[in-house]
This record gives sequence, structure tokens and C-alpha cells, in this order.
Amino acid sequence: MSNLPTQPLRVADLSTSKPTRFELIPDQPALQAIAAELGLQGLRKLRFKGEVRASGKRDWVLEAQLGATVTQACVVTLDPVTTRLEEKSERRFVADMPEYDDNAGGDDGVEMHEDDSLEPLGSHIDPTAVMIEALSLALPLYPRADGAAMGEANFTEPGKDAMTDEATKPFAGLAALRDQLSGKN
Repeated sequence: MSNLPTQPLRVADLSTSKPTRFELIPDQPALQAIAAELGLQGLRKLRFKGEVRASGKRDWVLEAQLGATVTQACVVTLDPVTTRLEEKSERRFVADMPEYDDNAGGDDGVEMHEDDSLEPLGSHIDPTAVMIEALSLALPLYPRADGAAMGEANFTEPGKDAMTDEATKPFAGLAALRDQLSGKN
């Protein structure tokens, strides 16, 4: 995000004996930029507070608490849905990032490391980038306004009966036949 002010921490300047604490509270223009980047209708009260500390001889851990109030469009009605988020976030920046085996998952995919908090250690650790990623991951995937419900839509050619949800259940007809044959009707 190019127009958001960041303050990356230079790893060479970090203390190995005590944590480096930080607290990010973006101003209104930064909130608007983050909201636009993440496709949100609104973003307020964003706060990311935590610390970066040494882990072993060459690795670092960033732990923080994310707090935000987001507004998204309801997936059913497109009405605004406001959600309060409170999430813990942890990233481990490692000097020797484990290698991924491209063929371990077969020809269809790439095997990913089980620990999704691992990041390769570079010359800087950017709490702002971690904050935006943590916010993105914490967002509700399908925000829904109170009382919003999906209706049933039926589409078919003129003169034909539309297929219903019940008709797509393969064993519903067999269960009805079984009940009819056993006299449960």
C-alpha cells in the first residue's frame, strides 16, 4: 500500500534483550486508504498494538492485538453491516525459512508449511504491513445484515418446471418411495 505511511523496523537496530513495543493508530486518510485497499465501505477505530522480540539467535516474533470496526456490504441485501473485530496476531520472522517441496503434493499442488505464521526474515519488519494483513484475514467472508435471508431463485426455459432444491437431493425420491412401499404414508 504505497500511500499509507509505514515505519518499518530495521532488524539490525532491534534490541535482542528486550522487546520493541509499538502501537499503530492510523489517522483518517490512512483509514480511508486501507478501507479502499480492502474493499470496505468503512473503517474506524483501527488499532494495532504489540511488540517485536528476539527468538533464538537470528529469528524474531511479532505479537500484537488488532482492534477495528469495519463496515462491509451485506452479501444478500448490500446494506451496510458493521462488525467489531478483536484479533491476536503473531508472525515469526525466521532467518532460515523452511523450503517448500513443489512436488510433495503430487502434480496438482504445492505443499505448504503447516505454520502459517512463518515469514522470511529480511532487513526490516513492517508492523503496518502485518496490521493490514491481519485485518484482511479477520474480515467476515460473508457479512449478513440482521434478518437478511437468501430467497430461492428458480430459472428455467419457458414452459418447463424449474428444478428446486428438494429435487436436487438424490435420495429424497427414494425415501418417499420407501415410505410409500412400507405403508408410512
